[in-house]
Amino acid sequence: MFSTGQLIFAALFVVAFTIFIILSYKKDKKLHEKNYRGVKWVGIVFIIFILILFMIKYLFKN
Repeated sequence: MFSTGQLIFAALFVVAFTIFIILSYKKDKKLHEKNYRGVKWVGIVFIIFILILFMIKYLFKN
C-alpha cells in the first residue's frame, strides 16, 4: 500500500508539524490571552444554544 520511504516521510512530517504547532502556540500564547479573553464564554453559550435547539426539536417531534 505505502512504501517504506513514504511511511518514514509521513512519520517525520507529523513529528515536525506537531513541534512547529506547539512552538507557534507558545510564542503567541500571551497575545491570544489578551485578544481572545471572552471567547470561551461565547463557545459555551453557542453549545448551550445548539443543545436547546435539539431539545425543542425532540420535544415537539410528532
